[in-house]
Amino acid sequence: MRNSGNELLANLDEAKTQLYHVKAVVIAGMGFFTDAYDLFCISLVTKLLGRIYYQNDGSPNPGSLPPNVASAVNGVALCGTLAGQLFFGWLGDRLGRKRVYGITLLLMMICSVCSGLSFGSSPTSVMATLCFFRFWLGFGIGGDYPLSATIMAEYANKKTRGAFIAAVFAMQGFGILAGGLVAMGVSAMFRAVYKAPAYSVNPLASTVPEADYVWRIILMLGALPAVLTYYWRMKMPETPRYTALVAKNAEKACNDMSKVLELEMQVDEVAREKVPPKGSNSFGLWSREFLRRHGLHLLGTASTWFLLDIAYYSQNLFQKDIFTTVGWLPQAKTMSALDELFKIAKAQFFIALCGTVPGYWFTVGLIDYIGRFTIQLIGFAFMTVFMFSLAIPYHHWTMKENHIGFVVMYAFTFFFANFGPNSTTFIVPAEIFPARFRTTCHGISAAAGKAGAIIGAFGFLYAAQNQDKDKADAGYPAGIGMKNSLIVLGVINLLGFMLTFLVPEPKGRSLEEISGENEDGNQSSSINGEV
Repeated sequence: MRNSGNELLANLDEAKTQLYHVKAVVIAGMGFFTDAYDLFCISLVTKLLGRIYYQNDGSPNPGSLPPNVASAVNGVALCGTLAGQLFFGWLGDRLGRKRVYGITLLLMMICSVCSGLSFGSSPTSVMATLCFFRFWLGFGIGGDYPLSATIMAEYANKKTRGAFIAAVFAMQGFGILAGGLVAMGVSAMFRAVYKAPAYSVNPLASTVPEADYVWRIILMLGALPAVLTYYWRMKMPETPRYTALVAKNAEKACNDMSKVLELEMQVDEVAREKVPPKGSNSFGLWSREFLRRHGLHLLGTASTWFLLDIAYYSQNLFQKDIFTTVGWLPQAKTMSALDELFKIAKAQFFIALCGTVPGYWFTVGLIDYIGRFTIQLIGFAFMTVFMFSLAIPYHHWTMKENHIGFVVMYAFTFFFANFGPNSTTFIVPAEIFPARFRTTCHGISAAAGKAGAIIGAFGFLYAAQNQDKDKADAGYPAGIGMKNSLIVLGVINLLGFMLTFLVPEPKGRSLEEISGENEDGNQSSSINGEV
């Protein structure tokens, strides 16, 4: 027979979809909207930063950020994100999800504004200040990953839990779209107001002084969605699963549930009973028992996220280089700074609209029908196929008449990343671990992903410094060593496909059933009361 603590959670699992579920998706999702905007808008403005601060530095590539500066500007937020995922993941299991949740959003708001206010007496000091604030921006973004996923998982019912968590993560797609739209709008406005020439004999010299405001405005606008949702995030109650299973306060859990969900429960009766027993679930993180039960699961979630992010962030952060290489974007020397920003933003917006966003929402619609495991396998498999299809006949795609085909296939890699491992690696760690380790294990898995993102970002930048001699000898414009990079990314996706087999399928089961959290020494009952 189920105890009342189990009954409390069973009611949560069986609850119909209600207004609060939708509200929680919006509140948590706006955090991810902000995350994506802040992380990916930097790839739009790096070329502009080079035009403004390094056009007369005497380097071999005037108007471009030096490699070490470009590495720092692109990668420092990812380093902060990794640290934030570990720290706030750990803190979320110690202090509760709600108590930590507002801190991450506040940090993102402050550091978005401060990033745009990065001033200094020299280009070096401006870049150093920008990197400082983007590290702490990333730190706040990192905390949003384990907390948002866990909060949504712990409030959702078991039938639609995957779709709700996926919908939160899918807001990233809209954040990337917003970044492209804002960059296009701001650059177009400044072009019109300050009459920046579209082309000139010396486009580097055509960078208007007011262009320095453009990148600052783009970065600071990242604070706006966070400001709009801060109040509602602070009003969210603690998740009943944390209160019942970790804080061991069933009465408060019932009261919190009654505030937000229309559940028929005898609160006083439930509160008099004990919460689910400890039994054999008193083991600690990294204990032998944890490693026996969940060690391979954690290896699976961390390794697949690590491999996925090497490929995904390489593609996202350096889209502009890829499109320039295949001739889809004009060479920088033919454009003014604001023209270049506009065209880069338009290309990113197009790829996000046609590939990234549809992939996210295909996952939302299908994940609770075909499962996380199947979607992740499909995604990795097709990403591998498309990467090799782009890499092996690479010179074919660089011919002008084949540029559209390249862009279409490149967009498909984004579609299957998001209708695939980019979504599922976020969802599964919030479902398969016990409540008292849930945000910690999600944070570890997410941090492994960001370690992959850092490798992808810096590795791709290193590859970008090497001229593709074969291409030059064949009569094409000199470009980056793209072919080998795409082959490496294809191999990485293939490894991700194989490691997916370490990850269990949580579809249709309660969180307690998946983690074995209700097992004690004498029984192996699930939240559904099955023996």
